[in-house]
Amino acid sequence: MLEIYNLTKKFGNKIAVDDLSLTVQDGQICAFIGHNGAGKTTTLKCIAGILDFDFGEILVDKINIATKPIEAKRVISYIPDNPDLYEHLKGIDYLNFIASIFGLGKEERKEKIEYYAKRLDIFKDLNSVISSYSHGMKQKLALVSGLIHSPKVLLLDEPFVGLDPISSHAFKEIMSELAESGVTILYSTHVLDVAEKICSHVAIIKQGKLIKYGTMQDITSDESLESVFLELENEKSN
Repeated sequence: MLEIYNLTKKFGNKIAVDDLSLTVQDGQICAFIGHNGAGKTTTLKCIAGILDFDFGEILVDKINIATKPIEAKRVISYIPDNPDLYEHLKGIDYLNFIASIFGLGKEERKEKIEYYAKRLDIFKDLNSVISSYSHGMKQKLALVSGLIHSPKVLLLDEPFVGLDPISSHAFKEIMSELAESGVTILYSTHVLDVAEKICSHVAIIKQGKLIKYGTMQDITSDESLESVFLELENEKSN
């Protein structure tokens, strides 16, 4: 479970996240949507322990990210929209490096790497140097690296960017399977039709403030998520 209470993050005089409170339960996939600069990525980085914040509390699986960052990060996976990889390494060496950080044993890492790399169609490329990968292949590698330690909370920032249709379909299935097993997923995206299909809940943020939260069914009702989002944006602007 992910619990955020009154999160506030400033950059100088600019308030990037403004008193945001949000709870995502075990097994939920929550779409986190908003325009560019709304505060989505900043929020995700605060949850992941990458950014300090000015006020509030974040609990990841009941662990306070501010007071117990190492313990919390053991159960988190954060996949940014443009992941930085060690491009001088082979794909398999990078995955083994990540597996070592999380203390995975030899058999467990082998099993997890093979399972997710095959599902995302990158297994055959793992002995190649990452610098030779296309953008889509790098994204697949980042996704595999974020899944092998079996996180309890999965933070995704535009995870489908660069993926081919087959891999996109495979990752949607993986997300659904993880949610069914109890993993908490917060998923930031601009692709609202995909979010509407795979997410159980939706949180809409504007100028750092949470302006709407609920189940996808309750929020959309007889409308599309895109229509709801545009209506809320227009309401708040007028």
